[in-house]
Amino acid sequence: MLLILLSVALVGTSAGGEFYERHLNIMLFVAITAIIIFAIPLSLTITIAGIALGLYLVFQLHNPYLKVASIVDATLFFATGIIATIAARRTMTILAQKTFLLELRDRRRVSQLAEANARLEQLARTDPLTGIANRRWMMETLERLWSRSTEFGGGAAMLMCDIDDFKNLNDRLGHAEGDRCLIKVAGIIQSNMRRERDHVARYGGEEFLVVLPEMEEQEALGVAERIRESIEAAALPNPSIRASNCITLSIGVAVQAPGDSILPEQLQRRADAALYRAKQNGRNRVELHKLGG
Repeated sequence: MLLILLSVALVGTSAGGEFYERHLNIMLFVAITAIIIFAIPLSLTITIAGIALGLYLVFQLHNPYLKVASIVDATLFFATGIIATIAARRTMTILAQKTFLLELRDRRRVSQLAEANARLEQLARTDPLTGIANRRWMMETLERLWSRSTEFGGGAAMLMCDIDDFKNLNDRLGHAEGDRCLIKVAGIIQSNMRRERDHVARYGGEEFLVVLPEMEEQEALGVAERIRESIEAAALPNPSIRASNCITLSIGVAVQAPGDSILPEQLQRRADAALYRAKQNGRNRVELHKLGG
């Protein structure tokens, strides 16, 4: 920058005459333009301004056509303009920094708000004990799935699962052990699901609702039997069951055949009726709902 200013000034002084002062003015204009355009620190801005005014004063003092008083007046005039420019540039820089910081703050707040909303949404659809979906989210999911008829082009199955003698388990081992049992049973059921396809939720108390899209009767019975066997193999303690002293699961299965147009509530009632029959027939079993049965 020093070389640029010096070269402009030397061109004018070497030309002499009317070009002498004109090029010195151009030199100051170049300095002011640099201050305005380039985002440089305040110290460098002041340095450029000082160099430009110093060069202007030195070369003007060697101008034989001007008196000292006129030179001083002109220098003070240009100094005032440059100082005003520096002040304006400083103000613009501060405002730009504040705007940038405000944008960062707003972006951070938007990000935090989005994260908070995501957490709230997650809490609203999750059972706080077991970590799987809750009944409310399952009902919303069923409405969404049934509204898209293509989702169930190959039929659908619904399982109602209930832990046998759970009330007696709570009474004998305490609610803390009951809660641990619910968590483990939920995990076992979840492990038997097809990822990103099947849905499982805690329906209420010790009941779990499972939805298996595009699954026929034999496949659904196979899934239900695997769940029941997995619970039995886990050997979770339940002293109220005399036969094994372990947790068992009764499951009712209802299947919507391809082309059927029943509501999810109807399918759930059928699965519930099959579950009731499994309880009546000795528990720890899978029962299939049959029309007319």
